[in-house]
Amino acid sequence: MSTVTDRTPLLENGNGAQPPKPFFRRFADSLSSEGEPGWLQSYKFFFFGSYLNVFLVFVPLSFFSHYLNWDAALRFVFSFVAIMPLAALLGTATEQLSLKLGQTLSGLLNASFGNAVEIIVGIAALLQGELRIVQTSLLGSILSNLLLVLGCSFLAGGLKFNESNFQITAAQASSSLMTLACITLVIPAAYHSAKTHSGLDGGVNATSIAPVIAQLDPKLELGLDGMDAGGLHGLKIISRGTAILLLIVYIAYLIFQLKTHAYLYVPSAEAAEEEEEPEMSILAAGSALLLVTVVTSFCADYLVASIEETANRYSIPKPFIGLILLPIVANAAEHVTSVWMAMKNKMELTIGICVGSSIQIAAFVVPLLVIVGWATHHDLTLFFADFETIVLFVSVLLVNFLIQDGKSNYMEGLMLVTLYLVIALAFWVS
Repeated sequence: MSTVTDRTPLLENGNGAQPPKPFFRRFADSLSSEGEPGWLQSYKFFFFGSYLNVFLVFVPLSFFSHYLNWDAALRFVFSFVAIMPLAALLGTATEQLSLKLGQTLSGLLNASFGNAVEIIVGIAALLQGELRIVQTSLLGSILSNLLLVLGCSFLAGGLKFNESNFQITAAQASSSLMTLACITLVIPAAYHSAKTHSGLDGGVNATSIAPVIAQLDPKLELGLDGMDAGGLHGLKIISRGTAILLLIVYIAYLIFQLKTHAYLYVPSAEAAEEEEEPEMSILAAGSALLLVTVVTSFCADYLVASIEETANRYSIPKPFIGLILLPIVANAAEHVTSVWMAMKNKMELTIGICVGSSIQIAAFVVPLLVIVGWATHHDLTLFFADFETIVLFVSVLLVNFLIQDGKSNYMEGLMLVTLYLVIALAFWVS
């Protein structure tokens, strides 16, 4: 190395200096970080990292069946099966992005994309005027996570371990917020019941709104036909105001979970032992997330478009399709992950997946779709049928009873799964 003197130039002008790299080379270097997987390696992992991706063959079949106008059952089944691997890929891309981001950003990312399929299917159904499908699919996702997934996880964990433990305070905070979200659905139902009965008594505001209801819901599936114009207007105000308040509470919950009380949600030492290495670069994961989101939106649109004809032709109740079948598609990957974590005795992660996902739907996705409906002139409200409201309330009540002691076993899992099967049977005959 040459000695630096007072005659040494401050800037090198060709004496051993490397020529500047071309612009495109410098741009490519800025997109890749040292030690990160390359684009080819990232996408190889993305598309070939799971056996579930075999079902991606149904994605083009979904497109062909829709544009060639095949039988409604084929369109429904192809789109139905296609969304399963797409939902898993959304989860993979989100997880890979989360590994490279900090705790706060990864938490916000999971909060935003954790239920991307429900949001996509919900918006697709909302824009097509299928308000009943929107309501039942969201309610079904909540019940699926609270009863079926959590029940199967408790059952699987209980068969391997006599008893599993988890953090009580965090679980109770989550279940309390779930209870609040449930109560916000009970209030519109109570308001509807009061207004409907007063309308039957011939009150002064008992203005006929048959034309409004016919336009809003031609088959009277939302149960709003017994309300007068003032009652319907009040129900919209309650729903939209409650939606805004729930979104504010959800943001506060994220701050509680990610910042002020993050220590309550830290997994136990045993669960935190495994440090997962990223298999995708940030840009590859981000582009994959965008690509799969777009493809999923098309498949969801085709799925919703085929529901009406499939339900009528094959005598399948639409509430059963929305409440039972659609959540299975959207949550298939979460189901497997939750049960797998329970079998590893990582019950905090299982509670986080099941109850956390239900909170996202009840306190974020449902209010979001109410506001989207408000903006697009599709009057989605928080009024669910009385039967559905009672079903949700007793489900949340049972989950609260079972997790308040911070312990789980196979018997608790069996009770949750049994309640879910009873609800499925009730909606099949509804």
